[in-house]
Amino acid sequence: MPVMINENIKSPEVVLTGLNGEEYGVVDRDKALKMARKAGADLVCTSLMSSPPPCSLVPKGQGKSTLQKASAARKDKNGKEKVKELRFTAHIEAHDYETKLRQADKHLRSGSPVQLVVKATGAKEGAAAKAVLERLLADLKEAGVKETGIQSSGKGSQVKVNPR
Repeated sequence: MPVMINENIKSPEVVLTGLNGEEYGVVDRDKALKMARKAGADLVCTSLMSSPPPCSLVPKGQGKSTLQKASAARKDKNGKEKVKELRFTAHIEAHDYETKLRQADKHLRSGSPVQLVVKATGAKEGAAAKAVLERLLADLKEAGVKETGIQSSGKGSQVKVNPR
């Protein structure tokens, strides 16, 4: 996985996470770099697949090593990461949503990452699929943190959530 640090990040805006996991939301890249310098930290981008890309503040000089250690810690002996995929539809009913939410929460609290996938049958359901994922991320914020931004395509949207 490519890792971009500080000025190498070209996106004008980033989704910023602070040193202690605090969420700053979408922030201008220059402002994020100033915050990193002020805190004596590096600005690290982990995914280039979403817009705006998710970035984190990490202690100075520990950018790549911190991410590599976190990734290695999630992998099992075989070198493969066990990711539970949960599938949803864009127009999910309340009871089904609650059931899947409990499953995702259980997996995250046990230390396993979760891939949330919302299937959209038509182009008009794309916004509804993204809204379901945003609601899921809000409901799971205590148990997990998103690794990638919400990735949308013609057939749906998906996001990977790692345990806290």
